[in-house]
Amino acid sequence: MDVQFREYNPFDVWFWLEFDNNPSPAEQQYVEQVFESWFYLGKLGGFNAENLQVQDEGLDISYMDYSDRNANSAILALMHNMGEFEYQGNWARCWFDLGTSDAIALDVLINALRQLSLDFVSIPRLIIGGENEDWPIPGSHTAQFADYN
Repeated sequence: MDVQFREYNPFDVWFWLEFDNNPSPAEQQYVEQVFESWFYLGKLGGFNAENLQVQDEGLDISYMDYSDRNANSAILALMHNMGEFEYQGNWARCWFDLGTSDAIALDVLINALRQLSLDFVSIPRLIIGGENEDWPIPGSHTAQFADYN
C-alpha cells in the first residue's frame, strides 16, 4: 500500500483510499469498521503520546508500576469528529477532525489499513490530507470552480 501525505490540517483532514476495483458492500464495511474503531479509540483519548508508559518501559513489563498520577497529568489528546464515508468508483473518502490526538494515531491507522489490504481488501493507495482533483471537496476552492462548469 502506497501511503502519501498531502497538505495536512489535523482539524480538517480528508482520507482518500484507492481500491483496485469498485469496493463491494462487504469490503466497504471492512474499511469503515477500521476507521470507526480507530476514531472511537481517538475520541476516548487513546492516541496520547504524552502517556505511553508501557511503551516507554521497554520489553520487560512484568510487574510494571503504572502511574495513575502520570496518566492524569498528561494533556488530553482527543479526536473530535468523523464524517460519513463516501464512495465514487474505485475511490473512498472520509473527513475527520482529529482534534488534539497525537501523530501516533496515524501510524496506528496506517498499520491497520496495511494489514487489512493484505488480508481482506486490496488498497493500493492511501492519501492523507489534501484534495483529489477528480472529486472536489464540498466548499473547497476546487468545488467552487466545479460548480461553474
